Amino acid sequence: MQPIIYFLIAIVSTTAGAIAGIGGGIIMRPVLDILGDFDVQSISMLSSLTVLVMSFVSAGKQLMMKTVIDFKIVLPLAIGAALGGTLGQHLLTMIVNALEMGQTVTVIQNALLLIMAISVFVYMRRRASIESKNLSGKPLIVLTGLVLGVLAAFLGIGGGPINIAVVIFLFSFNIKTAMVCSIVVILFSQSANAIYASLTVGFGAFNLQMLPPMMIGAVAGGFIGAILNKKLSERVVENCFNVMQGLVATFAIFNIISGLNYLS
Repeated sequence: MQPIIYFLIAIVSTTAGAIAGIGGGIIMRPVLDILGDFDVQSISMLSSLTVLVMSFVSAGKQLMMKTVIDFKIVLPLAIGAALGGTLGQHLLTMIVNALEMGQTVTVIQNALLLIMAISVFVYMRRRASIESKNLSGKPLIVLTGLVLGVLAAFLGIGGGPINIAVVIFLFSFNIKTAMVCSIVVILFSQSANAIYASLTVGFGAFNLQMLPPMMIGAVAGGFIGAILNKKLSERVVENCFNVMQGLVATFAIFNIISGLNYLS
C-alpha cells in the first residue's frame, strides 16, 4: 500500500465531489473496493471520514464566498441526515455480522451504487420533462434527510448524486444550489456516522492506516472543488456530474463481477 496512491485517490475524488456536490465517496468507495487492501467496514469508514473532511472544508469555503444557502430546507435535511447516518452505520455493522462474508456485502453495496448511478443519470437527463415538487413541512424534510443519511452511511459514499437528484425533484432547486445543499447534508450525515462509530465499536475496529494521506487529499480537494464549483458554469458542472455517474456505474459493475467470481 503506497500512501501516495491513496492521497491521489482522495484528492481527485474529493475535488470532483466538491465541484459536483457529490462528496467524492461515490467515486472513492468503488475504487477502494477495486484495490482490495481493506475489509468492507474499513473501506466504508475510510471513505466516510475522508468525505467528512472534504465536506467540512468545502462547506466552510462556500460560506466564506457568501454562497446563498436555503437553511430553512437545508437544516431540517441535515438533522434528518445526521440521524440517518447513525442508523446507516448500525445497519452496515448488523449486515456484515449477519452475513459473515465481506464480499457479499461489497456486491450488495456496489449493486445499490449501480442502480443509484443509472437512476440519477436518467433523471438528470430527463428532468426538464419531469415536474418537480415544492415540498414543505419540517417533518417531511427531516424524513427525506433521514432516508438520504441511511443510504449515505450504509454505502460509505456520503450521499452525493442521490442527494442532488432528490433535492432538485422535491424542492425545485437549480443544480448548483442543490450541490451546495448536498455538501451540507453530507457534512451532517458523515459527522453522525463518525460519532456513532467512535462511541460504539471505536475507530480501533477499523484499519485506518491510509487515513492521514487521504485526509490531506480531502482538505485540498474540498478547497479546490469549492472554488471551481463557484467559477464554472452550471452546464459544465452538470456535465461533470453526468460523467461521474458513468464512471461510478463502470466501477460498480467491475466490483460486482469480481465479487461474484470470488463467491462462486
